[in-house]
Amino acid sequence: MRHERRASAGEAVIVFFYEVSLLTDAKQQHKVYEEILMEINRIIKEEGLKPGDRLPSERELSERLQVGRSSVREALRSLELLGLITTRRGEGTFLQHYRQNQLINIIGSYILKDFKTRRDLVEMRKLLEIDAVRLACERAGERHFAEMEKIINQAEQKMKEGGIAAEEDYLFHRAICRSSRNSVLHRIWVPVVEYSKSTREESLSRAGRPEIAIMEHRDILNAIRERNEAKAVSNMLRHLENSIL
Repeated sequence: MRHERRASAGEAVIVFFYEVSLLTDAKQQHKVYEEILMEINRIIKEEGLKPGDRLPSERELSERLQVGRSSVREALRSLELLGLITTRRGEGTFLQHYRQNQLINIIGSYILKDFKTRRDLVEMRKLLEIDAVRLACERAGERHFAEMEKIINQAEQKMKEGGIAAEEDYLFHRAICRSSRNSVLHRIWVPVVEYSKSTREESLSRAGRPEIAIMEHRDILNAIRERNEAKAVSNMLRHLENSIL
C-alpha cells in the first residue's frame, strides 16, 4: 500500500508523529509505522474527521493494513502519549486537537536552547505578524473585530483572577492572522508561534507585563478597525519588541 507523503495543516497530527517514527532504529519498524500513520492520514482526509471524532478500532486498522495488532497498538499508544489521540474505555479512540500534542513542547525545548535559532524564530514571527496586520487592515470584518474584542475581555478577566493569559495572547494573534484571510500565512505562523510558547509564557510572567500587553492588544485592534496600516504596524512592532525577553 502506498500513499503520497503530503498532509494539509488539518492533518498536522499525522505529520508530527511521522517525523517521530523516523527516530526509531529498525528500518522494518519504520515501514510498519508509516503504513499505520498514512492509513490514519487517509481516513482523516477522506472522512473529514475533526477533533473529537472516533478513529477506526485497533482491530479494524489491523485488518485494513494486514499487520499485527501489536504493531497497531504500539503506534496508537505512541500517538496517545503525544496527546494526539485519546482512548476512552468502552468507547474507542478519538482524535484530539493538534495543539494538545506534546511534540511541539519537546522539540521547542531543544530549539530554544540555541541562541541563533531562537533569534531566527523571533525574526520570523515579526515578519509574519507585520504582514498579517497589514492585510488585516484591508480585509478584517466585523466578525474578526468581535472575536478580537472577546479575547481581550477574556484576557482581562483571567488577569483579574490571578492567571496568566498566555492562551488568550495566542488566540488574539491568531485572530489577526485569520483576519488576513491568507490561509498559507496562517499555516506558517502556527508552528513558529507554537515553538516559542515557553518564551511567550515567560514574557507574560514579568511584573506588569500582562496589563501592558492587554493595552497593546487594544491599540492594535483599534488601529485595524480604523484601517490605519501605518499605526497598526507601529503598534504591532512595539508590542512584539516589548514581548521579547
